[in-house]
Amino acid sequence: MTFIPSQIESRNNYLDRVRPFIGKNIIKVFTGQRRVGKSYLLFQIMDLVKNQYPKSTILYINKEDLQFSALQTAQELHDYVLKNQGKTGRTFVFIDEIQDIIDFQSALRSLVLYENLDLYCTGSNANLLSGDIAGHLSGRFIEITVYSLSYTEFLQFHTLEDSDSSLTLYLKYGGLPYLKHLPLEDHIVFEYLKNIYSTIVYRDIINRYAIRNVVFLEQLVQFLAAHTGSLFSAKKISDFLKSLRINMAPNQVQVYVHHLVNAFLIHKVARYDIVGKRIFEIGDKYYFENLGIRNGIWGYRLEDRGKIIENVVYNHLVFLGYDVTIGVLGDKEIDFIATKNGEKMYIQVALSLQDEKTMEREFGNLMQITDHYPKMVVTLDVFKGASYNGITTIDLRSFLLKKFE
Repeated sequence: MTFIPSQIESRNNYLDRVRPFIGKNIIKVFTGQRRVGKSYLLFQIMDLVKNQYPKSTILYINKEDLQFSALQTAQELHDYVLKNQGKTGRTFVFIDEIQDIIDFQSALRSLVLYENLDLYCTGSNANLLSGDIAGHLSGRFIEITVYSLSYTEFLQFHTLEDSDSSLTLYLKYGGLPYLKHLPLEDHIVFEYLKNIYSTIVYRDIINRYAIRNVVFLEQLVQFLAAHTGSLFSAKKISDFLKSLRINMAPNQVQVYVHHLVNAFLIHKVARYDIVGKRIFEIGDKYYFENLGIRNGIWGYRLEDRGKIIENVVYNHLVFLGYDVTIGVLGDKEIDFIATKNGEKMYIQVALSLQDEKTMEREFGNLMQITDHYPKMVVTLDVFKGASYNGITTIDLRSFLLKKFE
């Protein structure tokens, strides 16, 4: 019998995506940063299964639980599932943090051949199913990335009303679900978030990749926190760190950044040439998956407000399922191009539009785009009124409450 915690807050955005695949012989893979709620999402799916398939068997394997420490290899996982499957009917198999099992891909490739098994797994690595295994499982798995709470979910989890003070709490502390159990006070929340950060760095990066230069890794994260949303190449990062007497070759910087992205600590966002319709190979921007962790590392500073709201706009777009790039139009930049189902949105982010030069830059850049996809400027200003030459202006709170569907 699997213990399912009571009083789980539902995350309908993910449940709606996985619901059509429940009971189907397709592996459901949930990836995302540690502590974003992947395990609790599995529990919610178990509840759905119990209601939809009351005579089914639920098998839950949590690799963070010592009782499953003996399951180390693909063969051991494979044998355990077959030994403990139900005698009749369908068996729903849930495997938490599956990347801790050696060569787990082989076990999944074999288990998916059994029609009576319905497989679900979570992992904290972006390359969970990569390379050859993805080819072998083509058409037999779906992958859903789980993110920190959206602003709407944050309000739901903390039973808050939408307000400027609620938005401030969200921008400062981020959306890790467990925060609902803690007083939202700086010394308590940031202590918790720093511990989560340490877990991610040591378990998902240092231990997994046998990192030797731990000091450099942590300095690199500090650097990215300080320059959130800035345009950088590995060489520029390397050159900057050299100015601080920290020597690391660009290719090594690239490797470390790749590890941070794989652990979902940061997102790497490429630049897209709007006219040439191509992705630039050099020069990317980096945003944090969780702003609370970013603020715990670097501090929540008044001068960083622009970086923070740009980061939260990016996070909301990926939460809604958009592919996001940075737009390049000659010598001008569009903060975000959000693409989904062949449709696009162009988005600029500005702290305020009170300054005339800021208005000329933000609206002027968007007006240079010749296609007719929606264009908008997101700002902290609360503005109710007409659009500017067809470009929508929307305040940040309203933007974060929208689904754009």
